[in-house]
Amino acid sequence: AVEQSPTLDALLAASLNHLIQQRLRIGLGCSYMPEQQTLRGIRGRIQLTHSLKQRSFEKGQVACQFEQYSVNAPKNQIIRSTLFHLAQVGEFGPNWKQAEELRHTLRRLVRTLDGIDLIELTPDLLRRQQTERHDRDYRLMLAICDLLLQRQMPTEDAGHYYVSPLERERLVLHRVYEAFVANFYRQQLRPWIVLPQKTLTWHEKKPNPYLPTMKPDLILQEKATGRLVVLDTKFTAKSLVENRWGKEMFNSSHLYQLYTYLSTQEHLSTSHEQAAGILLYPAVREEITEVVELPHHAMHIACVNLAGTWPQIEQRL
Repeated sequence: AVEQSPTLDALLAASLNHLIQQRLRIGLGCSYMPEQQTLRGIRGRIQLTHSLKQRSFEKGQVACQFEQYSVNAPKNQIIRSTLFHLAQVGEFGPNWKQAEELRHTLRRLVRTLDGIDLIELTPDLLRRQQTERHDRDYRLMLAICDLLLQRQMPTEDAGHYYVSPLERERLVLHRVYEAFVANFYRQQLRPWIVLPQKTLTWHEKKPNPYLPTMKPDLILQEKATGRLVVLDTKFTAKSLVENRWGKEMFNSSHLYQLYTYLSTQEHLSTSHEQAAGILLYPAVREEITEVVELPHHAMHIACVNLAGTWPQIEQRL
């Protein structure tokens, strides 16, 4: 269970197991894969050179190349290979019995996915994968596979490797953090409607092509009361920034962005007029819990310590 995950590997393994089990119940995603077979009829394109070399025509056969709709697609190969690798080398905590149970679950899942090739995983291969708009679970699973593949997260501590600030921004995997928070609330907040990446409109009097798109990470609405909460995840190293005099302050651009999300929707309903906002950061030095009370809106600034145990993370969220 995710609640019993003592390490990052255990948490990600439990999450990946849960997601792929859900996908197995509705069917694995398929893709058209190139195949080459020697057949008695013509299918797809004839491989003339191969047919002549193998003397297939003399046997009443022909070598053909065609596309087959198959579950042996790259995205499924990546997931099965990640599960296989994780079952072998994953670090699942000091509890040997619990770790072996999780390892056994992963091995059983690898066997369930028999017929899907095991491949060598590379970062380029994962990033080349494209998922359909309705395959949100695959986007999350591939992001988890990417995180497990990298295995080295940047920290502030001295180590053997130096990572430039630009590379660090790529490595922090803010999309994984965003998807993790969205799926957590989708699972836990049953009395709420959870809408990730919903586009908001400016409601301008005249269309303007230069206005930026407004798309907060999450909009939460309580079914019983209609209460609205707009949440934006910010995977940055600092939840507070220093001004030129060295005083720590909230990040003004983050606050302005959240306030814009709230204020431009006020006229839609009473729920929108009184909506609350949350900026959710990962904790680096301390877990901040602050609120800015405005005439119509409350804006919360909070942190969650992702280095804690899963029960601590769950309780904090």
